[in-house]
Amino acid sequence: MVASALFSLYGGQVCPLLESIAWWQLFIPIMLVYSLRSMLMKRINLLAYEQRIRAQFYVDLGLFLTAALGLVIVNLLLYSSPWHSNLKVLFGMSLLGIFVAVDLALIRERQQAHELVNTGESLAIKQQASSFVHRFTTLALVLVFSVALVLFLVVNKDLEWILQEGITLGAEKTRNSILQEFAFVTLVMLAYIITIIRHYALNMQMYLGFQNNVLSAVAEGNLQVRVPVASQDEFGTMAQGTNAMVSSLLTAQNNLRETRDATIVALASLAEARDNETGAHVLRTQHYVRVLAEHLSNHPDFTAILDPETIQLFYKTAPLHDIGKVGIPDHILLKPGKLTDDEFDIMRTHAQLGSDALDHAAESVSDNAFLRHAQDIAANHHEKWDGSGYPMGKQGEQIPLSARLMALADVYDALISKRVYKPAFSHDKAKSIIIEGQGSHFDPRVVDAFLSCEDAFVQIALTFKDNH
Repeated sequence: MVASALFSLYGGQVCPLLESIAWWQLFIPIMLVYSLRSMLMKRINLLAYEQRIRAQFYVDLGLFLTAALGLVIVNLLLYSSPWHSNLKVLFGMSLLGIFVAVDLALIRERQQAHELVNTGESLAIKQQASSFVHRFTTLALVLVFSVALVLFLVVNKDLEWILQEGITLGAEKTRNSILQEFAFVTLVMLAYIITIIRHYALNMQMYLGFQNNVLSAVAEGNLQVRVPVASQDEFGTMAQGTNAMVSSLLTAQNNLRETRDATIVALASLAEARDNETGAHVLRTQHYVRVLAEHLSNHPDFTAILDPETIQLFYKTAPLHDIGKVGIPDHILLKPGKLTDDEFDIMRTHAQLGSDALDHAAESVSDNAFLRHAQDIAANHHEKWDGSGYPMGKQGEQIPLSARLMALADVYDALISKRVYKPAFSHDKAKSIIIEGQGSHFDPRVVDAFLSCEDAFVQIALTFKDNH
């Protein structure tokens, strides 16, 4: 309906013959073309995403040209239209076809981009991708040329009318009539051109929005996001390049984390190797800590604290709880018998030694949650809920949650493990000792969590049992 109205307007302004044709004579062929288009769109939707927009553009343009040829044939048969009128029909329908085809292609491009985003698919970018700038420049030239030519045809038609009919309305009225006609055609043309430019701008805004959203997420540390590759032009190439960069950053980050984790386990195992304990102690305690943290994440007191990222940090930093033991002399650390009071005082300094070492490491970076949690555990895992622990005598909520979890995990594992000064206790005996320490040695809520998931503790102890 809009197309037939625009073509009627065009014909009325540039060709007297077209002006005499009834609106339904224009409406019928355009509606036939529209019906044919509906059937062709079903076939286009079966094509690969990469082919659909271009195919739709050529179909729409081809259909308008077909309608133009049909209209020319009808005019020749019914009205014996002159060649210049037929050329004007072909030009007008071609121009209208270009406008409509471009407009619909831009809309299709935007809809397809959102469809690709929703389905998580991406376009395959060919080696010679189309150029957004080239297409926009070509369209701009076509639009400028079209406006100029249509206005030329309008002026030419009015001049022919003046030459044939003479100035019957008076010079001033004739001038005003021509200017009004000129202004009206210009406004209609500009309205459609502005519509096309607006759709170009919306598409450009969409692609830049995809890019900016991903870059903002990456700046916040999220390396799992990707830019939708939804076009085969510069924006698609830029999306591919950004995704490759983010993937490279993610790979580098994962490699760093794996290296960090392996180094931490090696350092923790080295510290344990100097003691009479085994490296399996490191693995067991970090799994105990994670089990406790995951259980307490459902507790109303800890829901806001124990998010998945924090739980993972607790798990990764737990192996460093006894890193300070590397600073304890061998004659004390490896003494098979009971320590004297002076020796025990020296042994207790391992918590502060570990804290100081991690604090020194943290000074070399601006803000590192990993080292902060590691320091909390190393410094405070021998503190007790009632304040009778060491090295600072902290009590209650003053003790970081990570250290409260490690306190129970460390004691439990020490109880069920064989040492030169004691045999390995059973799980039930270790449990009874921990229950006795509820409210004095341990946070009561942590003990409750232990009792709720004691089967997991038993399974962890079996999975990572000592080899001797």
